[in-house]
Amino acid sequence: MDKKPAPDLESICAAFDIEGRWLSSCPIPSGHINDTYCSRFEAGGAVVQYVNQRINHVVFREPERLMENIERVTRFAREKIVAAGGDPDRETLTIVPARDGRSFHRTPEGAYWRTFLFIGGARTYDRVEDLRHVYAASRAFGNFQKMLAELPGGRLHETIPDFHHTRKRFEAFRAACERDPVRRAAGVGPEIDFVLAREKDASAVVDGLAAGRVPERVTHNDTKLNNVMIDDRTGEGVCVIDLDTVMPGSVLYDFGDSVRLGAATAAEDERDLAKVGFDLGLFDRLAAGYLDAARDFLVPEETELLAFSAKLLTLECGVRFLTDHLQGDVYFKVRREGHNLDRARTQFKMVAEMEKRMGDMDAVIRKYL
Repeated sequence: MDKKPAPDLESICAAFDIEGRWLSSCPIPSGHINDTYCSRFEAGGAVVQYVNQRINHVVFREPERLMENIERVTRFAREKIVAAGGDPDRETLTIVPARDGRSFHRTPEGAYWRTFLFIGGARTYDRVEDLRHVYAASRAFGNFQKMLAELPGGRLHETIPDFHHTRKRFEAFRAACERDPVRRAAGVGPEIDFVLAREKDASAVVDGLAAGRVPERVTHNDTKLNNVMIDDRTGEGVCVIDLDTVMPGSVLYDFGDSVRLGAATAAEDERDLAKVGFDLGLFDRLAAGYLDAARDFLVPEETELLAFSAKLLTLECGVRFLTDHLQGDVYFKVRREGHNLDRARTQFKMVAEMEKRMGDMDAVIRKYL
């Protein structure tokens, strides 16, 4: 695939309401969806940094509605942080408006750009280096949900419709099995049987949402460790970032996915399944951090399903990987033959481990409630 031409960041920055003289820009390599850069400006004898992002409008097909969500969420977050005596320039993302007053700039070529203030004195971690960071990040996500539970106004836009609709994910999997477009179904019989045996799990949360038993809330929907900035000095979770998928959902999606990612003992595409498992100690830190922030606003229907949600979101992800394998690897990027199948198998191994430890997981949740 041809690489995108390097953007003219000086010209991009000129479209935003930034004071001072442009000095330099460089790529920030983290992230798999948007293209991210850091730009430095000299203003009043000091160097000020900004984050520029080119929004991937193939994944996010309505960037203007996406930015409406982020504007609403960050504006409300700033009000809450100021009222609590915090620092809104560090504790939430700060949108730098374009010179035309919008929250984004669209180039003549149709690319969408946005700019945020750079948050100094903090960083993100792609891997667990300190158990305290696991607790801090989970607590930050819990605080994020708790704060946005009071977000006024109507429903946020769904930036990716049905993103965690587990029943529809299951239906797409069943259709891929039946169509079998690249003739792979015969080679993955045990994996197909594993999913079919757990069909009843697919509807647990979506049915609860539809019936009103599980509240619909504002959720992040991408609760990876590296989506929380950790303060260099205190080790606390300073700011939740990457707000593109903030939309209506269930807190169970956020907590469950944080466990899928944060309590795994191996990489998502590990071939040696002997290395793949579920770490109850990491689960303990995730549950402790989350519930220290969120226990007061959750309802019993949510807390009763917290441990189960970890299994459900791990199963959902495995189903998505296996579906893509059956369809010919059309969605997730692959680097080798059977890459999506390897990913599916790691998720299913974790599901099986969680099923064995579900009593222990429930006990951890009760401990922190």
